[in-house]
Amino acid sequence: MTASSHTVNETFEQQAAPGAPLAPTRPFYWSVRRELFEYRSIYLAPLAIAAVILLGFVVVLVQLPRTMQRAMTMEPMAQRHALAQPFDIAAALIMAAAFIVSIFYSLDSLYGERRDRSILFWKSLPVSDLTTVLAKASIPLLVLPVIAFAATLAVETVMLLLSSAVVAGSGFSVAEFWNRLELYPTMWGLAYHLVTVHMLWYAPLYCWLFLISAWSRRTPFLWAVLPPFAVVIFEKIAFHTAYFLNFLNYRFSGGQEAISNASGNMLDPDMKMTPGPFLITPGLWLGLVFAAVFLLVAARLRRQRSPL
Repeated sequence: MTASSHTVNETFEQQAAPGAPLAPTRPFYWSVRRELFEYRSIYLAPLAIAAVILLGFVVVLVQLPRTMQRAMTMEPMAQRHALAQPFDIAAALIMAAAFIVSIFYSLDSLYGERRDRSILFWKSLPVSDLTTVLAKASIPLLVLPVIAFAATLAVETVMLLLSSAVVAGSGFSVAEFWNRLELYPTMWGLAYHLVTVHMLWYAPLYCWLFLISAWSRRTPFLWAVLPPFAVVIFEKIAFHTAYFLNFLNYRFSGGQEAISNASGNMLDPDMKMTPGPFLITPGLWLGLVFAAVFLLVAARLRRQRSPL
């Protein structure tokens, strides 16, 4: 039993002691904290990517004065693209890292506790299976997007300060550099993208992985991928159609109804947020319904499944 397990156990015992009734939200709160204790890659992976980005940005700083000279001869939109490209790449890499961690965490969380038999300890705590599954689901649906946004904001702030020092040392105007970069206004676009796409649109994907993680006895990755792949192949051979494949492409496209701009880039200052059309999209609400069903089934399977 790990040190974090002892800590959580002692905390629950204190909360459940006579004269100290357990608040309804405390089991969920400590279940989320347990996930952060057990799966440190939740925050270490985005932080590691952020550190690599900052190291690589040093190479870009050497070329920044030349980039500024070239930008002077460009149109305003092209200027912003040339100067903001390292910042956009940094945001995309951090979000990609958070997305990958979400996929592997969702696949392993319920399967892993049965594999290492730690489920026997966690079931001894006064926490229901539904509360546990909801706490696990909050990691890819809430915690990781927040970590990705905070890491992106911190990294781009450091990048901006370093760039400003190089720009000032090269004889260019720092104020003009900031105005052309338009960095912080794009943070609203990033936050909007994380909420609409990573939290809401991808919810059924994560919850499907939780369901497979609770059901599978081995190789959950294959069980998560093979059924959709088999349906695509069967439909193509039997009916010569690709409706299910088109549906998968639509789901993985990331909710294009949420934004309206030519480039499709959520960090474009000209991006127009369209929450109205997004919120009335049938695919959004059907996906959330399926996500809720997947989580309920995963909680029931966790109650029935025994350690591997």
